[in-house]
Amino acid sequence: MSDNATTPATDSFLAHRNLLFTVAYEMLGSAADAEDVLQETWLRWAEVDLSTVLDERAYLVRITSRQALNRLRSLNRRKESYVGPWLPEPLLTAPDVAEDIELAESLSTALMLVLETLSPTERAVFVLREVFDVSYDEIAASVDKTPAAVRQIAHRARQHVDARRPRSTVTRSQTKAALESFQRALETGDPQNLLDILAPDVVLLADGGGIKRATARPILGSDKVARYLAGGLGKVAGRYLFVDTVVNGQPALAIHLDDEFDGIMTLRVEEGRITGLYFVRNPEKLTHVDSETQFTLR
Repeated sequence: MSDNATTPATDSFLAHRNLLFTVAYEMLGSAADAEDVLQETWLRWAEVDLSTVLDERAYLVRITSRQALNRLRSLNRRKESYVGPWLPEPLLTAPDVAEDIELAESLSTALMLVLETLSPTERAVFVLREVFDVSYDEIAASVDKTPAAVRQIAHRARQHVDARRPRSTVTRSQTKAALESFQRALETGDPQNLLDILAPDVVLLADGGGIKRATARPILGSDKVARYLAGGLGKVAGRYLFVDTVVNGQPALAIHLDDEFDGIMTLRVEEGRITGLYFVRNPEKLTHVDSETQFTLR
């Protein structure tokens, strides 16, 4: 793109790049794959006769969603051989994203995991309609379905997601308060303090991708999760430091082990207690996360 930095096609693409990245990321759960989709989108966009385009934003979203849908199908096949639990790739997000309640909720690890249970087409339709308010006609053109079929898919996907969303709305301040209590409990290593903030049916997922040590399967129940955490996050030797940050639009902890960045932990809160903990240690999913990187999505 650098050779054509002043062309109308380049200007339009760059003006919508953050939106396109967010669409691709929400469909894929992977920043690396989302970046690849943007590159593919640019290559196709550069060949378009702009004089025939009535709505550049809609056209770009259509190209991006088509490419993301194709990649999502192959990505799902890769996940079948993934070692241990799979979690979406975390992204540090700018503070203003957290203030956009709807966008922050759609980016949350908890909802991204719910989206993983949808078929690729259902996920594409849900993201485009519910998150970005794309018209049914535009979505139909993106997924090669009729508008009537898209309406049915959207309704089915919405019901599926709503049945698995948190039972009550949680504000960012409530999530932050729970995170602070959780952080203090981790720092003291007191199992009782952990039990006080964990819901009885809490679930912990840790993603090491077969590269770093992590749980082979979900840990269920407050007693087991508290023991795992109090024992040093799975008995990984070293000194831990927990730093609060904002990931995927939600308060989170950046975890350092012996002064080296080790992973990101996000959480799901319901009625003041933690019902889900998501710990990403796979270094291949942490390349976009460092102390100086901020993504301004949308």
